[in-house]
Amino acid sequence: MLRASTAAHGDVVVKIHRSLERHHQEVHAYRTWVPALGDRAPRLLATTDDPPAIVITAVAGVPLNERQLDPEAEQSAYRQAGQLLKTLHAAGPPRLEPDWTAWLAERAEYWIHQARDGITVARGAEVRAHMRALQELAPLPALPCHLDFMPRNMIYGDDGVVRLTDFEHSRYDLPARDLVRLATRVWPHRPDLHASFLHTYGQLSTVDDAVLGHCAHFDFLTSLARRTPSIAPSVLDRTQ
Repeated sequence: MLRASTAAHGDVVVKIHRSLERHHQEVHAYRTWVPALGDRAPRLLATTDDPPAIVITAVAGVPLNERQLDPEAEQSAYRQAGQLLKTLHAAGPPRLEPDWTAWLAERAEYWIHQARDGITVARGAEVRAHMRALQELAPLPALPCHLDFMPRNMIYGDDGVVRLTDFEHSRYDLPARDLVRLATRVWPHRPDLHASFLHTYGQLSTVDDAVLGHCAHFDFLTSLARRTPSIAPSVLDRTQ
């Protein structure tokens, strides 16, 4: 990414995407769903397919995970994050097609293959069992999702306001998937932040909890296949 200063828009960011798919997803998100967030997200200024890149307004501040805050300020930040995600999820009408539970089951098979020797037979069977249980919950409505909803993409400004960035993974999906990484990597150690987030996002239904639990195993699988640090889904037992 390149940051520059302009006379018309102040500081801007030029972001070049790794693929056309990611490029088109982020452009679509900025044009259709991100405006619902108002000044709590960057604005799309320009786009080009060759190279696949966008120009957006710069957001002042630092990622929430890099900011040292007292507990009260952190709780306020997570209340804001809950409201941001609630607004994003409401930025488009629910969709029942395609069946995202079936798609996730297919993707799980792909990631089990990608993990190769990194996943045991027992772990693969466990993931498949969770994907079957997820499919039994269908039909489930899909909503506009961020799909990389982590503190690194929540920018905390000097004004104490949280703004959301990085929409290149955004698409219609099961909304509970946006909560998986918080539920497995952040909330187990900070139940106060869990409560603060849900105060504005809203309490989860029994179905939401089930989707979250099943999708935690999918997230763990993809992290394992990519050899990135993650936390076993069992920590969900302490966050729900």
